[in-house]
Amino acid sequence: MGVVPEHLLPEEIERRSFAIIGEELGPVDLSPEELVVLKRVIHTSADFDYRENLCFSGGAVQAGMAALQRGATIVTDTRMAWSGISKPALAKLGGEAVCFIAAEDVAAAAKQHGTTRSAAAVGKAAALPGELIFAVGNAPTALLRLHEWV
Repeated sequence: MGVVPEHLLPEEIERRSFAIIGEELGPVDLSPEELVVLKRVIHTSADFDYRENLCFSGGAVQAGMAALQRGATIVTDTRMAWSGISKPALAKLGGEAVCFIAAEDVAAAAKQHGTTRSAAAVGKAAALPGELIFAVGNAPTALLRLHEWV
């Protein structure tokens, strides 16, 4: 595996990191858009097992990209996920990123309804106007709540 020198600019480090990931991945049976997502997931997690277990629904990446270009709001289940989103890049598309997990009204709603803050945060987010993209990575109850609505 290649090594990225310390004296490079952040953009060059990222470019070289993605090149190294591409070399390590080898050939994969994904669309170019899906491959970009796979590489980003591996870059974020350092987990090459995603090569075998990351699945895409047909057209999901294209639908997500189209929603972002229309100014969709990204809703995350954790502050960590929220922190990993480039707000300036999202703002250029007219979108924003939100995470309600620490909101006082979410904690109160969770207590009142006997559920988790994650599930209550999804409920709060569902009332937002416009298109929403939910990025769930840590809270199974958020995913379960979304599944109920679908």
